[in-house]
This record gives sequence, C-alpha cells and structure tokens, in this order.
Amino acid sequence: MEIKRVNRILTAVLWAVILVLVIVSVFAMKNRAARKITIPDGDWAKLMLVLGSVDKDYVDEIDQAKVTEDILPNIMSELDPHSVYLPPRELEVAEEDLQGGFDGIGIQFTVPEDTAVVSQVISGGPSEKAGLLSGDRIVKVDDRTIAGVKMPQDSMVRLMKGKRGTKVLISVKRAGENSLLEFPIIRDKIPVNTVDASFMVDDTTGYVKLSKFAKTSYFEFITSVIKLRSEGMKRLVFDLRDNAGGYLDQAIMLSNEFLAKGDLVVYMEGRKRARQDVFADGRGTCQDLELAVLIDEGSASSSEIFAGAMQDNDRAVLYGRRSYGKGLVQEPVYFSDGSGIRLTVARYYTPAGRCIQKPYDEYDTDLLQRYRHGEMMSADSIKVNDTLKFATKGGRTVYGGGGIIPDVFVPLDTSGVTDFLVSCNRLSLQAKFSNQIADRYREKLRSIEDMKSLDSFLDGLGLKERFIKYAAQSGVIVKDGEWEISGEIIEVQLRALIGRNTPMNDNAFYRIYLSIDNVVEAVLKK
Repeated sequence: MEIKRVNRILTAVLWAVILVLVIVSVFAMKNRAARKITIPDGDWAKLMLVLGSVDKDYVDEIDQAKVTEDILPNIMSELDPHSVYLPPRELEVAEEDLQGGFDGIGIQFTVPEDTAVVSQVISGGPSEKAGLLSGDRIVKVDDRTIAGVKMPQDSMVRLMKGKRGTKVLISVKRAGENSLLEFPIIRDKIPVNTVDASFMVDDTTGYVKLSKFAKTSYFEFITSVIKLRSEGMKRLVFDLRDNAGGYLDQAIMLSNEFLAKGDLVVYMEGRKRARQDVFADGRGTCQDLELAVLIDEGSASSSEIFAGAMQDNDRAVLYGRRSYGKGLVQEPVYFSDGSGIRLTVARYYTPAGRCIQKPYDEYDTDLLQRYRHGEMMSADSIKVNDTLKFATKGGRTVYGGGGIIPDVFVPLDTSGVTDFLVSCNRLSLQAKFSNQIADRYREKLRSIEDMKSLDSFLDGLGLKERFIKYAAQSGVIVKDGEWEISGEIIEVQLRALIGRNTPMNDNAFYRIYLSIDNVVEAVLKK
C-alpha cells in the first residue's frame, strides 16, 4: 500500500516537472518568435538586417553568389529603365560595342542558310592577311563545326573572337574548290566603324550615317567631313535615325563642331549632382555648313543631345519623326569580378531647358501607341504637353517631356506595300537571293569600285525576272498588279544588297537605298 502511494506521488511530481518544462518551452518559443530588433538609423539598414538574419539563422546553406546575382537586376529595375546591373559577360559585350574595336579575326558575315558567309573582309585585318575572301563559307572554327548545325549567330561570333595574339583555325568552303581550305589566323585588334556611310548625294550635299556614339565616333565623323569638303560639300545631311546613343562626350564634341562660341550645348543636373553647363568653345570646324539632321523613334540619348542642341540653337533643321525620349545620364561603376552597373545619376536638359525623358510607364507600349494614335503618319497626331513649352534661341516653340519633335515631319512611308512585298520581307528572300547573285558574280563584284560601273553591271542582270522566279520557287507568287506597286522597292533592295558586296560596301548600299528614302527626299526638296 505504501509502495503504491509513493508511485502516485512520483508520478504526480513527474507530470508537474513535465508541465513546467512545457510552459517554459512555450514561453521561450514565444519570446523567440516575438524577438524584436531595433532598426538603426540609415535608409538601407532594414535591408542589411534582413540579409544578416538570413545569413545567421536560415535553416539551409545559401549560395550567396547566386542570390546576389538574382537580386541585383531586380534592385536596379526598381529605379528606372536605364539603370542596370551587368554580369561580367554582358558588361564585356556592352563595353566592346562602344570602345570602337574588339579582338577578333576581322570579318563581317551573314547567315542566310544556316551557314556563315563572309560578306566583308576588313581591310588590313588578320583575315585579309591570311587570305580569306568575301563569299567564303565558314564550315569549322578550330575543330568545331558551325555550318548546317543551326548554331546561333552570336555563338559563332564568340568562337571567332578571342584575345589578341591567340590563334584560331578557320576552315572554309570556297566556290570552285573541291575541298575545305584552312586558314590559321592570329587574332588582333579590329576597329569598329560607327560611320556606316559617307558620300556626296549631289554636287554640294554630303551624307553621313552614324550608327552609334562610340569612342571613335568624333574622329570618324571629322575624317568623313574633311573628305566630303574636298569633294565640294556645302551642306550636310547627318543621319541619326535608329542611333540609340552611346558616349555623352562624343555628342558634346560633335555638337561643338557646329555651334558658335558661348552657345549652350547641354546641361545636366541630379539629386547628388550640381548643375553642370557645357558651352561651345567657338573652335568648331563645321560652323559654316548648312545642316539637316535626320531623327526617328529609334534616335535616343546622345542622338537626342545632339539634335536638341542643334534645334534649340536654331543651328539645323530636323527632319523625320519624334525621337525616342531618353533624357537620363548613366554613370558606370565597375566591380573587381568583372561585373558593373550603369546608374542614372542626372537628367540632361537641352539648351532651352527641356528634359525630353518620356514617362517610365510608357516604355513597354510607347511605340505601339504611336502607331495606334496615327503619329507615325501625321504630325497632327503627336501629343504635346503645353505645360512643357519652351523657346529656341530664335523664339520658336519646342516641347519637352517625351522626345524631340522634328521641324519637318516626314511620315512612315507605306507606299508600295503589297502582300507580295510583306511575304518576301518576312522570309528574307531579298537577302537570300542577293547572296546567291553575289556568289555567282563574286569576282566581278570585287573589281567594281565606282557607282557608274555598279549601276551598269546591275542593269544587265535582269533582276526582276530572276527574283520573281526565285520567289515562286520559295512559295511566294506575285499576283497581278503587285509588281507594279512594289517592284521599285524590291529592285532597290536587291541592288543595294548586291552592291554591299563590292569594295564600296555600305557606301554602295546607302547610295542606292536613299533613292526611295522619303526623309532624304524631303531634305533635298528644300
């Protein structure tokens, strides 16, 4: 009986101890769950506390490098559309695009039928020295087959590029040769030209097409102007259509060439950047040239800085359509692992005081809305903000808040469009056909060095009949009346693409193509 009593007492004590332990554990867990951390002063303190807590207490191991790479693009995307984080490879490509040169073998190529076809061998480059010719089909790079395997074009480029001084073996199929030809090539620094074309349109009018504002753009432009002046240029058509910008200093130096001493080129200002004004020094060599600037919805950033400086100082007449609308200045920050950021640090303003930055929420739909509202076809459909009205140096009204509106509006040219033209464009039949013609007449094309000889050669090819037959073989049949509507456009396209295979390269292409360019036509009518 006594033993049973003792057991009951021990059992009661044991349950009491368990109850106490449970209560203590619950309170401990409750206190831990309710733990509060005081946030110290500093706008980024909470973010650092979160990261510190995750690092200290998270249940699993964390790949910190991966999490960092995933988070950074999202952080930058919360700022504005132009502040970006660039991983090492993307930064390398972005820098290379604006440096005015890269390490490689020195060719340009197209991929019309799943095979890289050399369209141009850069003069003085390693490929020219090794003996590569335009028209060569690249089958292998080192021991890697790239022809007929549906390799992306950017992957082909990466295989051919490499550090200066390294060797690569290029194997090509050349017309008239039964076996592959092998060319060991030592990679070297390859210049990238940003002046796509430079020539005289008529006896007194020169034309310069600039694709971007890169490190060498100012030098290339001045070199082109000197040459055109020697050929009688009194008036310049400066084509900035589809030029998305680049280095700010290049836009400033080019603007300085046209403006008088003391003219304001641009000014910049930001939350942490005091206003900085940039004035022309009066030593520009192009102050006497009559100037027409061509812009469109693809003209952005540095293109808009140049165009705005010319318009607000009443220095040029702007032709085309409303520009893109980027009024932000990015500053690069580089990290030791090869990555970096482009951080928006200021807004730029045209001489009249305009910030032409469009609203951030319009970025995804802006171009579509321009089409829908009829802006691409009519100047009356361009929306302007009357609260952002400014005056040029001469008193003309200009507007801010969403791109630069040209002085002379030229609509998108839709004349000559038929189902036949649309189908040919969609299948790239003009490019494919032109490559076939270039292959067949490669030796002849290499010997043509002036437009008169090129026109004579092209006139004798019977392009109309041959292309219609080629299109039919590709499943695109021209209907009654369609060639009469679209034929001129297609023949100009063919002639321009074939002309690109001569030593004149893009100069031949643009000389021919400008004949159906309604913006250039508007300039020449003035």
